[in-house]
Formats: sequence, C-alpha cells, structure tokens
Amino acid sequence: MIMCFLLLVVALASGPSCQKRQLEDFGAARRRMVEKQIIARGIDDQRVINAMLKVPRHLFVPDDYRHYAYSDTPVPIGHGQTISQPYIVALMTEELNVSNADRVLEIGTGSGYQAAVLAEIVKEVYSIEIVEPLGESARVRLEELGYENVKVTVGDGYLGWPEHAPFDRIIVTCAPTDIPEPLVDQLQEGGIMMIPVGSAGFQYLYRVKKYMGEAETEEVIPVSFVPLTGPHAE
Repeated sequence: MIMCFLLLVVALASGPSCQKRQLEDFGAARRRMVEKQIIARGIDDQRVINAMLKVPRHLFVPDDYRHYAYSDTPVPIGHGQTISQPYIVALMTEELNVSNADRVLEIGTGSGYQAAVLAEIVKEVYSIEIVEPLGESARVRLEELGYENVKVTVGDGYLGWPEHAPFDRIIVTCAPTDIPEPLVDQLQEGGIMMIPVGSAGFQYLYRVKKYMGEAETEEVIPVSFVPLTGPHAE
C-alpha cells in the first residue's frame, strides 16, 4: 500500500501541471538571464535580445546540469566541452552584426545553442562539430526544435566548409592558437568573423574583418574557451 501511494505521488508530481510549472520556471529564469546578464551588460541589439528570450537554453544542456542552464556561467555538455556563458553568446552574436539575409558558418556546434540563437536572426547557419556524438545529438535537437535553416556536419572545423563558402559571417566557439587561413579564405569580402585565439589561460576574442582579401583583427575582450582540436589545430 505504501509503495502504491508513493508511485501515485510520483505520477502526480510529473503530470501536466508539474510540467507546466517547470516550463513557467524556465521561462522566468530565461527572462531574468536576459535582463541581468545580457541587457544590464550593454547588449542592446533587439534581435539578439529577442533570440536569447526565445531559445530554450535548458534544452541544450544535459539533464544533470539543467538547473544551471540560465546561470551566469559556462555549463558542461560532455566530452570535455561546454555551452558558453549566456553573455558571451550574446556578445559574439551582436559583434557579428548579422542580417536576416546572412549565411553564417559556425565552428564548434557543441549542443547547438549558439546555432539556434543565430538561426533566429539569419538566413542560414552551417555548423561543424568535431566530436561526433555532440554533432549528431545537436543535429537531432535542432531538427526537433524546428530549426530548418541550420545544417550540421561532423568534421575538422579548422578547414571550414568550403563547398558552402563564401560565408557572410563566421563564428568560432573554440580557441585555435592562430586564426585559421581556410576560414579567412571562406569569409566573404567585407565579412566579419568572431574568434577566440590563444593558448589555455591566455585568450582574446577577436573581431576579424576581411578587406581586400586580408584579415584585419581587433581585440574585443579576454576570454576562456575550450581549445580547437583536430589534426590541423596545432
């Protein structure tokens, strides 16, 4: 009898009303995240703000870390990788200065969160992930959430995705020790790339603009990203 009662309590606690409360809690957490972590720090591009308000970040983190989804911190997603701090996602997206006609290349799909934020704003996102389980799970997740304008492949991000080049914008969410030439080559003339560069413990986020075929770089802020990996990363 006691066991039956406990099972009934569990069933009721996981029913529709409980799920509705959880969704409301996540929605409130997402609004607080945008207000306290994004807008309060100077992000004022309304398109970026709207995307951050809309994308359900908690669905892009493992269940064990879901309660950290809207915290002001990176969150582990397995395989030694992380989903970036919300502010960094917003900053890099704003600094890209994208339009709804842009085609964007992302290096480092991770869980797919950054791709989803971009997909709310731009025409197409092409995303590359070197860790196969992450790439495949991100592809499925993005499809299930209805992001038809995102294409995900598993491969070496250092080499980019030449068959779909050139790209109006490129965003790199892992840090090489230098700016990969293939990515500069695949960036449209006049395009912008946001990329962290450096070794562990000493990295800067750079804004790279392509002018007359050359990369013009500008430091933005110091950052800490997981390293770019792969046979061409060193």
